[in-house]
Amino acid sequence: MPGPRWPKSTDGNVYIPYAIANHYSSQELDVIKRGINSFSYSTCIHFIPRTNQRDYLYIQSLDGCYSCIGLQGNGQTVSLSRRGCIYYGTVQHELLHALGFTHEQCRSDRDLHIQVLLQNIIKGEEYNFNKIDTLNQGTPYDYDSVMHYGRLAFSKDNYNPTMVAVPDPNAVFGTARQMSQNDINRINLLYCRN
Repeated sequence: MPGPRWPKSTDGNVYIPYAIANHYSSQELDVIKRGINSFSYSTCIHFIPRTNQRDYLYIQSLDGCYSCIGLQGNGQTVSLSRRGCIYYGTVQHELLHALGFTHEQCRSDRDLHIQVLLQNIIKGEEYNFNKIDTLNQGTPYDYDSVMHYGRLAFSKDNYNPTMVAVPDPNAVFGTARQMSQNDINRINLLYCRN
């Protein structure tokens, strides 16, 4: 299920405090901050440096790229490992999780758009492909979503795909380097409507 939403301010915007651990290089910080700031260009979401707010995102380099789904409260970890996670689209992806969004391939209507090949998935990682109630907001399935995994995600051998598109198995997905228009629309529908 989607996570709890961050509260809307009386001015109609959503202000999400964040703090960044001090172990990133200046180049890494630039990528992270560009990803953070990108939300305010096309949505009502504004990530703001934390002062003394109780609920905030704490961005740090742990083991991998991950975030809880939605508002969890207190200092909520967003892990952007220095080894493989410092990309503009990855920052957006993890922040979308923190806003309450799940992976595109987990949508309740995904079987109309992709076929999951369980036999090719690393044992124990099948849960990454579970269908769940998602925040689709009436938007179409989006192969170009920054929230869509690639065809080899969690593949046993990095050769045989774990997902193929239907009806066209050659359709490309999971290659987004930034939020798609559908990603932006979903944020606006969930958070930015009056």
